[in-house]
Amino acid sequence: MIELEGVPELIDPVMVAAFEGWNDAGDAASTAVAHLDREWKGEVFAALDAEDYYDFQVNRPTVWLDGGVRKVTWPTTRLSVVRIGGDKPRDLVLVRGIEPSMRWRSFCNEILGFAHELGVEMVVVLGALLGDTPHTRPVPVSGVTSDPDLARTMDLEETRYEGPTGIVGILQEACTHAGVPAVSLWAAVPHYVSQPPNPKATLALLNRLEDLIGLRIPLGELPEDARAWQLGVDQLAAEDSEVAEYVQTLEEARDTAELPEASGEAIAREFERYLRRRDPGPAPGGHATESGDGSYLRDTSSGRTRPPKPIRPETGPGPVSGTGPGTGSPPEPPEDSPEDSSED
Repeated sequence: MIELEGVPELIDPVMVAAFEGWNDAGDAASTAVAHLDREWKGEVFAALDAEDYYDFQVNRPTVWLDGGVRKVTWPTTRLSVVRIGGDKPRDLVLVRGIEPSMRWRSFCNEILGFAHELGVEMVVVLGALLGDTPHTRPVPVSGVTSDPDLARTMDLEETRYEGPTGIVGILQEACTHAGVPAVSLWAAVPHYVSQPPNPKATLALLNRLEDLIGLRIPLGELPEDARAWQLGVDQLAAEDSEVAEYVQTLEEARDTAELPEASGEAIAREFERYLRRRDPGPAPGGHATESGDGSYLRDTSSGRTRPPKPIRPETGPGPVSGTGPGTGSPPEPPEDSPEDSSED
């Protein structure tokens, strides 16, 4: 039995989770939850026992100095709570960690135990996968669920994926079997520029999350980071004719595929989103915006660090997808290193 002391009664709580590793292309999903935690000053109230779920030869602990005293940070999954006021207050329970190495069923049961004790009404798991999508277009984000009723009421896709899965897929299925409404939001990251960070994909996930749970999310410098990221990839792609030609091919394929979406229903949805996001005053830290007409403008004055050079199409990884909306092979797990294998 999980007993939580010092955690106040929450208002209509939603649990938002993301895990580093296999289901986190470009670190887009874990960065999104970290952003929510930072912007809303989340307070950590629990951490799972690292000994139960992690292989420390895969996800190594880190040693650091605190006032001359050596301390160890163990890879784990932490839970924090953020309290959001306003006209329609709603609290969030944030789950951020690393995909566990073992005992996935126990891991999910422990997460669901916290959800039950806190009265969580819905679980939203964020993920990111590699795909054949151009960096110059809005990031595709798909919302999927295993619950047919939830798919109908929230305009989501009912998942039909079959194949290897990660902790995102397992946690969603555990929620479904436990009777907890669960949704997975998947952002598609261009496979030819898959190195983290990818602020444009992170922004797109927050954009869709905002629509799903009806909360206005402060974005800080994230929109500017997304513009700078796209500018950097534009410049690097322009330096390689083969990459530029490949990106153009992806653009043409994407634009052709999206022609049927120019329907009255799609336009109405976009207009409703615009109305929901109108605000009489300036938004704290900016606001999520994404459209197909140049939301991510090239900012030649930006001094931000350029992203890594895009992978040449003939040497880059093939099209992949995770437990979300796509089909085919699952995303390839990133190469771990001592520097990025543990929690910050």
